[in-house]
Amino acid sequence: MDLLRSRGSDVFAVAYFGTIILLSVVESSVPRRRPGDPLRLRWFGNFALAFIGIAVVKLAFPVVGVTFAAFCETRGWGLFHHIAVPLPAQFAITILVLDVAAYGQHYLLHRIPLLWRVHRTHHSDQDYDFSTNARFHPLETVYTALILMLPVLALGAPPEAVMLSQILATFSGFIDHGNFRYADTVDRVLRLFLVTPNMHRIHHSRRGEESRTNLGGMFSWWDRLFGTYLDQPVGGQEQLAVGLDGFLDRKHLTVPWMLAQPFMNETAEPQPESIGGQEFARR
Repeated sequence: MDLLRSRGSDVFAVAYFGTIILLSVVESSVPRRRPGDPLRLRWFGNFALAFIGIAVVKLAFPVVGVTFAAFCETRGWGLFHHIAVPLPAQFAITILVLDVAAYGQHYLLHRIPLLWRVHRTHHSDQDYDFSTNARFHPLETVYTALILMLPVLALGAPPEAVMLSQILATFSGFIDHGNFRYADTVDRVLRLFLVTPNMHRIHHSRRGEESRTNLGGMFSWWDRLFGTYLDQPVGGQEQLAVGLDGFLDRKHLTVPWMLAQPFMNETAEPQPESIGGQEFARR
């Protein structure tokens, strides 16, 4: 735990870039789908957008995430500073609460039109691989950071628990977007508890009703609990088309156009359809 507190930034950087290196090797070795022609352009644009978002958050909110948790700790704010909860339980609760909060903020991104305009930058990626996990508009990065602060404040979560949660969420996010092949039996077992690439890929479907399912980040049970789980896409995984119909030009893989997407008039919002008897509200 001392390592997470004293060298948290270094640990996160190793986890972040280590995961990128690992998945780039795995995807090139056992890809589920053959990468498209603009692979280098996509990777450059997606990660450039990620670093812009990180810079914006650090400039706008110097105290966020782990730093905010430490700030709350020094002032005794939050539930854990007023009731006796064993440290292992604090870690478990923090990870679960931050993950369900991530599910909730993701749900809102698909239900509130203004938020959807920001989030569609993520969905406009024209292919699907681990780099898609880096493709978030800076405005969404700010939104996510602000949402994260609420449960951290409410719980008085230990900074080490927040750091561990962020490392796990980052690793899970890259894995969930992975373009690598693995056994269907492994997928069926893992998705009982965890979000898998085959499960989350459905969320990136070009079909509007499918893109409003499988919203979970780390644990799959939130989708099952709140009725947004979809087992398989129409036509199966091999026929699944990803992206948004209004953003299929090559220019939308470049940083300037990605930054402009929330302010563009193309909505690319298919009409809602019914899944399993449930009507999914319009984004």
